[in-house]
Amino acid sequence: MNALSVLVAGGRWRWFPVPLASSLLQALPRSCCRKKSTKKMIPNIAFSDESTKESGNAVDKLFSSEQQASILHVLNTASNKELEAFKSLRGRKSINIVAHREKFGPFQNLESLMNVPLFQYKTTIQVCNSILCPETGGKKRKSQENRLLKKLIKPEVGRERLKAVNSIVSIVFGTRRIAWAHLDRQLAVLDWQQNECCQLMKGTYLSSVYLEEISSVISKIPTADFYILEKTGLSIQNSSLFPILLHLHIMEAMLYALLNKTFAQDGQHRVLSMNRNAVGKHFELMIGDTRTSGKELVKQFLSESVLKEPRVFFPSDKIVHYRQMFSSTEQNRIEELYDSILQAIAFYELAVFDTEP
Repeated sequence: MNALSVLVAGGRWRWFPVPLASSLLQALPRSCCRKKSTKKMIPNIAFSDESTKESGNAVDKLFSSEQQASILHVLNTASNKELEAFKSLRGRKSINIVAHREKFGPFQNLESLMNVPLFQYKTTIQVCNSILCPETGGKKRKSQENRLLKKLIKPEVGRERLKAVNSIVSIVFGTRRIAWAHLDRQLAVLDWQQNECCQLMKGTYLSSVYLEEISSVISKIPTADFYILEKTGLSIQNSSLFPILLHLHIMEAMLYALLNKTFAQDGQHRVLSMNRNAVGKHFELMIGDTRTSGKELVKQFLSESVLKEPRVFFPSDKIVHYRQMFSSTEQNRIEELYDSILQAIAFYELAVFDTEP
């Protein structure tokens, strides 16, 4: 019989004359290819991965023999802290380099750096360039630090002023009290106390009452280069917190105005606001978005004050008084008192010294 059987839509076989059947069979492969075209993208992805691996073999070709020798010398001899001085080598990357070097021996070529965890082709090139040109890494690090500083402290002040700080007063206020801690650049506690302000959240919010209460507190606060106020992260979206937010904003505004005594003459800010959660992260007091109590940490600082090099120095003539003050408040939630000294330490370590504990 001069006919062919062809599978058509619906899964049925039908007989067609040979010329017509041949034309149908020629059309079928093209339609199948179109349907399977998306699946054929997989080999292209695999090829892309392979090209990325091959690019690692070209790392050494990007640098001269002298440059390779300089980079390898640093990678094979520098300590963890020395590696952190270079761009893109802070944190885990420098630790991983040292660990890989100790386990597998010195790096023989630049492409072997890609065997270290966290290092890919682009990262390896960036690291090599930063080792050859450390100035570029320093400039980038400085710009990153400036951005972090802007998030940490408001309003913005020059870094040269921060570096020259001799003493600060850290002030934390809540709905019932104001506390402050006076620390010099050796992190010696010169003054640390609190003042009750019970009237401010009762009844109406009269500005004259705020002025009287805060003026009385300011008369007790010692003179310093900067006054650091705590900036809370309470959300204005919660209408039930509006009275507390209003109170805190009034307190902040009055402290800015009354402590910035020379601002009209020189235009220099001496009162700064510091992010509360940033201080909490510095001392690992955050659980999610919530900051936990700093009481135990302050208690630890007091107990460690007898060590040769404590993190915070409490003068011998005042340490007994401060310990008694802490013991008397330990049964109550006097968080402002604890937070004032933690904020002062964080200000020095983050904004003045640029060091982590």
